[in-house]
Amino acid sequence: MNPFEILKNAGAIKQQLEKTQEELDSVVETGSAGGAMVKVTINGKFEMLKVEIDPLTVDPKETQMLQDLIVAAYNQAASKIQESLKNKVSSLTGGMNIPGFNF
Repeated sequence: MNPFEILKNAGAIKQQLEKTQEELDSVVETGSAGGAMVKVTINGKFEMLKVEIDPLTVDPKETQMLQDLIVAAYNQAASKIQESLKNKVSSLTGGMNIPGFNF
């Protein structure tokens, strides 16, 4: 895409980016860890919505492992959201980096 065309359409791009920001609540991703023994679901604002733990995972002696799996599942879900946002913003800007929208 021509950079001058993007500048010419800056107002429309700004409106689309603002709309994308508003749509973040509807973006939901789930990450898993430990062979899906732990699943974490987050929204586009990186708020954790749900944690699912396979009952076989819960062992009082293994709390550190469970904590690590929750962190890993959250990080995987967050990475998926990051990639979705990056693709959406990139499609709006024609691949140009716009300050304040670095994903």
